[in-house]
Amino acid sequence: MKQYGRPSKCPTHNAQRHPRSPKYSGANENPPSAGTERIKQQSSVKHFAERDGTAENHFTMTEAQVNPKAYPLADATLTKTILDLVQQASNYKQLRKGANEATKTLNRGISEFIVMAADAEPLEIILHLPLLCEDKNVPYVFVRSKQALGRACGVSRPVIATSVTIKEGSQLKPQIQSVQTAIERLLV
Repeated sequence: MKQYGRPSKCPTHNAQRHPRSPKYSGANENPPSAGTERIKQQSSVKHFAERDGTAENHFTMTEAQVNPKAYPLADATLTKTILDLVQQASNYKQLRKGANEATKTLNRGISEFIVMAADAEPLEIILHLPLLCEDKNVPYVFVRSKQALGRACGVSRPVIATSVTIKEGSQLKPQIQSVQTAIERLLV
């Protein structure tokens, strides 16, 4: 076997495992890549879903999986209304994304209401926000999915908290007020 350079003491870099070694020079063999484990894991999940006979996504949260600390949790119709309003607020530049930004808007007093994701892991990273909201008399609500909240915010990443902010002369004011009253009805 041909050695390339000085032999290494590291077991992953010895000549037998090195990608340029003759072991990997075969026509059908490729050096192992880092992404193969993820592909195998995704295919096993897909296989499990097909074998189970259900077409639903196994990663959606059911009622039993939601953390009881995530209160008040919006139902499906209110969630759709909230996410639509969040998307419009993003277009009107009345939206702050992320737990840190939401905290800043609350401290500055420019927040209309706060939306948080119930599937944040761990949930404790956003549980300071309800306390701040109650101190500042700002309505807050949890939605089930951080992925859906991220899509509504117009970003490709999951978002665990967002704040709809105050803007003078905004066209969204009547919609914001209706969502605020719906959220306050959940809290009672």
